[in-house]
Amino acid sequence: MESNPANSFYAQLDNSRTTRKHWTTVLVAGMGFFTDAYDLFIIGTVTVLLTPIFHLNTGQISLLNSASLLASVLGALTFGRLMDKLGRKKMYGLEVAILVLGAILSAFSWNFTSLFIFRLLVGYGVGGDYATSAVITSEYANTKSRGKLIGTVFAMQGLGLIVGPLMASIFLATSVPTDLVWRLLLGLGAIPAASVIYLRRKIKETPRFAYSQGDVVAAAKSMEWVTGKQIVVNPVSSHAIRKDTSSTKRDSFLSHKFLVRLIGTAGAWFLMDIAFYGNSVSSPLILKLVQPEGSLLSHTLIALAIFAVAALPGYWLAVFMLDKLGRRRIQWQGFMIMAMAFAAIWLIPGVSADVVPFLLLYALSYFFVEFGPNMTTFVLPAEIFPTKIRGTADGISAGAGKLGAFVGALMVPHMLVWIGVRGVMGVMAAVSFVGIFLTLACIPEPKLQALESLSGEDDDTALVSEEGSPEKNSLAGVGQ
Repeated sequence: MESNPANSFYAQLDNSRTTRKHWTTVLVAGMGFFTDAYDLFIIGTVTVLLTPIFHLNTGQISLLNSASLLASVLGALTFGRLMDKLGRKKMYGLEVAILVLGAILSAFSWNFTSLFIFRLLVGYGVGGDYATSAVITSEYANTKSRGKLIGTVFAMQGLGLIVGPLMASIFLATSVPTDLVWRLLLGLGAIPAASVIYLRRKIKETPRFAYSQGDVVAAAKSMEWVTGKQIVVNPVSSHAIRKDTSSTKRDSFLSHKFLVRLIGTAGAWFLMDIAFYGNSVSSPLILKLVQPEGSLLSHTLIALAIFAVAALPGYWLAVFMLDKLGRRRIQWQGFMIMAMAFAAIWLIPGVSADVVPFLLLYALSYFFVEFGPNMTTFVLPAEIFPTKIRGTADGISAGAGKLGAFVGALMVPHMLVWIGVRGVMGVMAAVSFVGIFLTLACIPEPKLQALESLSGEDDDTALVSEEGSPEKNSLAGVGQ
């Protein structure tokens, strides 16, 4: 395991035990991702309910299914860049407040146009959440458990995937009027996100961002908050780091190393989300073609079963294996099994028309989406770039992913009409194969490495522990 020298600034953070404050950060971030998943995927069921009410055609269904995803591209790019310019703390909580507003307004939509506009607002907040939560969790994490901590944030998406179909099934089974069901489903997404707005606004600036800006005192406060240990300032080194906080080619996208990494993280996320969101958002349509005699309730329950039996265990297995197997291995192997499952549905005659084998292969693909690139494409961009461009890189990567999600959600309903279920799965297989190549060619393995070792950032000695400091300049009351 690589770690910083004992007297370096980041050593106490990297080598600390996993504390209650780490898990507080994870919980606050994770509730946003629970809502993100709920809001993004419930729309597939909502559009089925709304088709006879708003008289939706295929084009309008595709736009509603993908509107939030398109807006999330802009949200990710905007919040990612602003995090690097203004700081993590100043942006955190604003994105989830936007999401809450959009969810509430969506529940009161009166026609296609109004719902489309409000879903754009939801998506903008979701994109901002993708760009902020991974970076903040990463910059607070210790090295040994960083994968598990970031992964747990994302695994909350799995619970959102379960709760959406579960709530829809309950409402449909209890004969709640359809015009009320879709409003309830959209409005409920505001509740978990609203619960963490205040907590997000109260989280301290990350020590790594504060240190990169030369604010050593703020960095010390954040380190004490998360590690529970007193930190002291070396005034000589503190003065030195304040002199140079500007970006250079070494820690910018002008660097060949980081440009290649960005192509890998953004490209793999783009491809993964084409497959994941294309299948997930349109799952009611796909299941309708495989089982034409089934009802919306039965198809919703099937989707719920797939998420519960295949997807959810995949998320949590990934969480526990990220720091053991490594992100890179989990990603390329996940892409490989996805490709094989999709190719089997495409190439084996009759599978797409036989419910049992189709669902087995479909569930297998979901397991390895989660125990694979859906998890790792979220974790990797928050680890392998320098602090000064980490938010921007993560925002670009997340934005590329959501662009892929938009393409998948927009095109799959049309592709199901043009080339059927088998053709769609053939496309998904090709997409997954390209993901294997990008992962192996462009992305390094960050397992058990300090963030600064991965990025090559200079690690000055502005801060040391009280025990190791010859100067004992204690920050009285800091982080208490």
